[in-house]
Amino acid sequence: MQISNKDILIRRATQHDATLLTTWWNDGKIMAHAGFPHGIHTSVEEVIQQLITDNKKRLIIEYQHQPIGEMCYFSHSSHCVEIGIKICVLNLQNHGLGKQALKLLISYLFSKGYKRIILSTDLSNKRAQHVYETLGFQIYDIQHDYWQDPQGQMHSAIFYELFPSTFISTKKL
Repeated sequence: MQISNKDILIRRATQHDATLLTTWWNDGKIMAHAGFPHGIHTSVEEVIQQLITDNKKRLIIEYQHQPIGEMCYFSHSSHCVEIGIKICVLNLQNHGLGKQALKLLISYLFSKGYKRIILSTDLSNKRAQHVYETLGFQIYDIQHDYWQDPQGQMHSAIFYELFPSTFISTKKL
């Protein structure tokens, strides 16, 4: 699978990406927004195993031919899919690249017949919420004290859904 537009390419992650994914996932600066300020302490071998066995479709986002982040999606049913995204090159965050990548992935998933796309983020992640809402995602649930991070801190989550009729996508990606 490859989706591209101008300077952005979204491709399937392979075992060759395991070292990069491990570096990103173990970096607390990258993972702090997800509740892991010390990273997730994984190994290349564990990431390779996850790429082989996980039902999530793990994707790499490239910008100008360089990996800058990751996405994933997995089906809940034949009509509903859950997605996630992370721009991992910190100095490329807040430049609209994540929003562009999301538009590409969302358009792809709707073209494959999915009728509902869901995602969640930490209730404190206002930057992500703004991006999701500008694309047409709507809140369908908020769960307070939804999960506990490795440091023992409780996190609340906000859950969004998007339908083809509410997807705000301009022709200009």
